[in-house]
Amino acid sequence: MPNLPLLLGHRGTGFSALVAKNSFAAFDTALEHGCDGFEFDVRATGCGRALVCHDATARGITEDVLKRYGPRAFLDIELKVRGIESKVLTALRECPPEHGFVASSFIADVVLDLQLRSATIPTGIICEKSGQLARARTLPASFVIVHRSLLDRELVRELQDDGKKILVWTVNDKDTMLRHADWGVDGIISDDTQLLVHTFHGEQPQSRGKT
Repeated sequence: MPNLPLLLGHRGTGFSALVAKNSFAAFDTALEHGCDGFEFDVRATGCGRALVCHDATARGITEDVLKRYGPRAFLDIELKVRGIESKVLTALRECPPEHGFVASSFIADVVLDLQLRSATIPTGIICEKSGQLARARTLPASFVIVHRSLLDRELVRELQDDGKKILVWTVNDKDTMLRHADWGVDGIISDDTQLLVHTFHGEQPQSRGKT
């Protein structure tokens, strides 16, 4: 596999009871394990600020993730709700990630709105069901982020023939990681960031995420 996929942590990292997902500690841990970057979730607070969290009722962090990690990580920024597109785009303009990024969502209208507001932004549509995949083929998204249960070699070929990049989630076993890499996916998202890095790089690397 001469061209390795991006290795991305799911909400940072997800296999440690000591580290909360979607937290600075989780993001730091993913990078310390040797990941190229991570996926994280963004919602809106009652006062309209962008909040890094997955569930609508959960507490989250409001500090500037882009400023802290943009210089050293690929960022998969998942917008969980409508109405925060302009805030995310403003943040990206003010602090563009230096190692690549994608603004992604399950919500097709969010992806379309992002593209309408900024034609050059890399966007991604997230697909968990086959019906979502059919819609994904028609959207002007750079990435299709596919649940592992939907993916096969032929789908990878078809999407890449359409000019799409493919991230697969959430992959937590070695054999599936290697199979998806062999099919040519562009990135693998995993909860088990240690296993993900070890699968492709062997011995545990030395804290690549530290500056």
